[in-house]
Amino acid sequence: MSADELLIGLVFVLITSTLVLLLTIRQKRSSTVPVFRRIAALSKFKRAVSLSVEEGTRIHVSLGNASLTQPASASAFVSLTALRRIGQLSSTGDNPPIATSGDSVLAILSQDILHQVARENHTLDLYDPTHGSLAGVTPLSYIAGALEQMHDPEVKTNVLIGNYGSEVGFLSSYSEEKGAYTLAASDSLPAQAVLYATTENPLIGEELFALPAYLHSTPAHSASLQVQDLLRGLVVLVILVGSILKILGAI
Repeated sequence: MSADELLIGLVFVLITSTLVLLLTIRQKRSSTVPVFRRIAALSKFKRAVSLSVEEGTRIHVSLGNASLTQPASASAFVSLTALRRIGQLSSTGDNPPIATSGDSVLAILSQDILHQVARENHTLDLYDPTHGSLAGVTPLSYIAGALEQMHDPEVKTNVLIGNYGSEVGFLSSYSEEKGAYTLAASDSLPAQAVLYATTENPLIGEELFALPAYLHSTPAHSASLQVQDLLRGLVVLVILVGSILKILGAI
């Protein structure tokens, strides 16, 4: 990476962080509640969580196999945030969620999150460290380990969020065949293509990164979603201006 590219990246991070901070402060001072467009998959998922609590079934959260030291770590942080919120939503049930991951650091963090949720909701008697497990250290071994957890008769809802390859189709297909509700999203284009073909309501593209705001709309989450929209509009504007300038130059 050249010095210019590094500088551009740092400027971009600084601008994004500043916008998120300013919008977060603005929302904390404002009494207005942000309104998001409806995403059918997330509406169904919230109903699935409620049914899971009522029926005493369990939710399985697959965190993917992204390393936190790689660019794909963004999807890993989203999956951990989703795990925490799912744990909170299902805290009144008898079966806390279980999490599988393909990275050792993710497995440790998932155990810590489940422990925090149990402590906050006074359900430490239901906490089990094995509920956050390292299913496998390679893509296919991870799929095999996750499938074993999904085979549990108590698991009626599967959340597949994170970085995967096309092998995620084994998980989504099995979940659909089992009749479990499946919420699936990935930052990988091959995985998105497979999930679109094998699940009823997958999250596509940037909907993955909007998930925390939809599950738990704190000012910071809402602000990050607004910044996404602003940056998307900026990219479109730059493309249009560049295209116009190129056409004028050709004339």
